[in-house]
Amino acid sequence: MKILNHFIPTEILHTLGFVFGLIMLCLSVFYFINKKRSTKFTRELFLRTRSWAFLAAGIATVVVSPKIIGTLIIAYVSFAAFREMASISGFRTADRNALFAAYCSIPIQYLLIYHNMSALYFAFIPVIMFTVLPFFLIAKGDTKGIGKSMALIPAILMMCVFMISHLAMLFGIEESTLPAGPGGLILFLVALTALNDVFQYIWGKLLGRKKIIPAISPNKTRAGFIGGVLSTGAIAAALNFLTPLSLQEAVLTGFAIGIAGFAGDILISAIKRDLNLKDTDDVIPGHGGIMDRMDSLVLTAPVFYYLLTYFLSVEVEIIQKAEFAMAEVLTQVHYKYNLVW
Repeated sequence: MKILNHFIPTEILHTLGFVFGLIMLCLSVFYFINKKRSTKFTRELFLRTRSWAFLAAGIATVVVSPKIIGTLIIAYVSFAAFREMASISGFRTADRNALFAAYCSIPIQYLLIYHNMSALYFAFIPVIMFTVLPFFLIAKGDTKGIGKSMALIPAILMMCVFMISHLAMLFGIEESTLPAGPGGLILFLVALTALNDVFQYIWGKLLGRKKIIPAISPNKTRAGFIGGVLSTGAIAAALNFLTPLSLQEAVLTGFAIGIAGFAGDILISAIKRDLNLKDTDDVIPGHGGIMDRMDSLVLTAPVFYYLLTYFLSVEVEIIQKAEFAMAEVLTQVHYKYNLVW
């Protein structure tokens, strides 16, 4: 399919069609259940499913869009997530200049991604901004609480911008190696991240007995964690047609995403518990804030990106070695039999 000179692979269209069909089916069922017998649970179920429909529409827009539009959308999500985390962190008035500099770094980070300047991308926030931001704080001359600000502003910038921006980095993967294009990679990652949360919840409710980390997230259980990771590996195998990975690589990637998703969820939960908050915001009905939905993706995005590039580099190395070995054989045959090419 071609839209605005941008081809959308059929693998993506079929997958999105299935996802939206399933969401619409669930939405219809929950709507009639809630209409027939409305309770707090049925109302919340319908509200959360409706919010998932809007979230899925946003994800689908990124997946089917050209690089520039997809990058802009992800950049806005980073901006919204940073604003959300900054608003709940209790920063001082003296931190405004440093926060402004951090906000300004967001479009720069995504410009580097769009122009494939990967070397500078990997150094900009972790090195340059980490070095520069403390001097914005020092320049104000207010040292009370400055240590907290020096640690917190770069940490939020890393979580909300650097980590999440690995999603946009998937647009830079060489398309000739991708069966469903960069959009297929993004769809694969987001689907596995979301389903991992769902499966951990389901397995935890069905089989969960022992809490895995009750001081931070009382609802997380060992059975939920293990079941979620194994289920995510199975879903990765089923959705492998969206990626250039082998079946074994896809399953291993699914396991890694399951573990990273759990860790990301725990990370944001710990921050909210420290701040005595249930949600980071209320912009998404039934789901809370942007970071309440992006918590797992904070870690799954970089984990998936680095695993993918590693597997692709290994594949390229194997091909190069095979080509070199073939060239050696042909050369030996040439000299042995005095062949003329």
